[in-house]
Amino acid sequence: MTQSQRKLAGAFILPGSIIVYAILAVLIYDYVLDALPTWALLVYFAVAGMGWTLPAMAIIRWMARPDANMTDRS
Repeated sequence: MTQSQRKLAGAFILPGSIIVYAILAVLIYDYVLDALPTWALLVYFAVAGMGWTLPAMAIIRWMARPDANMTDRS
């Protein structure tokens, strides 16, 4: 897969993964954490709000990886 193909695929994968992550975070709150005290909810939403960055960084790193034939150039 070339870098341009990875970028095209990542343009669809990245927003889709963020949407799925947001839905899961809301479902966890609705069904599991709804009765927690306010301070615990603040911690949860701070962690959940930044948690999408780890998978996104992996996808972006994969998208930016150079092609195999590009590494042979000197």
